[in-house]
Amino acid sequence: MKKPKGSFTSTLFVVPYLVMFLCFLFIPIVYGIYISFHDWGLLDQEHPWVGLKNYLALFDSDTLVHSEFFTGFWNTFQFVVYSVPPLVVIGLALALLVNSLPKRLKTFFRTAYFIPYAISVSVIAVVWLWLLDTNAGLVNNYLTALGFQPVPWLTTLPYAWISIVVATIWWTIGFNMIIFVNALNDVPDELYEAASIDGASAWQKLTNITLPSIKSITLFVVITSTIASFNVFGQPYLMTRGGPGDSTRVLLMEIVEEAFSRRELGSASAMAITMALVMILISIFQFKVSNIGKGGKSE
Repeated sequence: MKKPKGSFTSTLFVVPYLVMFLCFLFIPIVYGIYISFHDWGLLDQEHPWVGLKNYLALFDSDTLVHSEFFTGFWNTFQFVVYSVPPLVVIGLALALLVNSLPKRLKTFFRTAYFIPYAISVSVIAVVWLWLLDTNAGLVNNYLTALGFQPVPWLTTLPYAWISIVVATIWWTIGFNMIIFVNALNDVPDELYEAASIDGASAWQKLTNITLPSIKSITLFVVITSTIASFNVFGQPYLMTRGGPGDSTRVLLMEIVEEAFSRRELGSASAMAITMALVMILISIFQFKVSNIGKGGKSE
């Protein structure tokens, strides 16, 4: 069969992405799985096969990696619970607000909200450290000037979590907002016009037209926000160093510690692969739950 015109050109556009995908995602994942089945000391010459030993050690309460894994996992899970709902709700609220503005203001605020997302996490951490430092931070200076006691934002709970979550929301909310803005632009204006003729209120338009129309995009935002929050590392590492104590020490910090401080790549890879499996299961659960409303059962 004769190939359609332009198929070779289309293939050329795909090849760079395919090469990058294989080099920087697929091969490292496969290699990480391979390492997780070995006793892989970073400086050792030989790496004997140990099967599931590294995975079983994660669930053995007598091992150090068990404590590391579940401490990091619990702290990461807390961050996911604290950060994902506001990332979705505030992102949607900002999108609705920006979408209701005149065109010139819409472009300005859409850009203003998205700019922090283009900044690296190290810069974000420096900015928020400058704002939230207990002794010399700008926020505490204002609180002191107003007659309040300074707040130890980064050294006590729950302020440490509040600081990390607020910094994360400020940094990443622009991405979710842009996705919601694009989704809102695809909702037909005829639906709103018909609802206005029927006398529907703004709340009724939101709950009966807007939210059902962007349900699939909302699911996408929930899943991507959950995955991104599970991968949190830079904010707690740079802002609190995992403190106070180990209360903000997330799982990626534990994996890096196991891999490069204790030089146990086998255990670290097992922790990373287990974390990835948990993320996949949670994403599948979110997808199933979102489909329950379709005909009363999951598909």
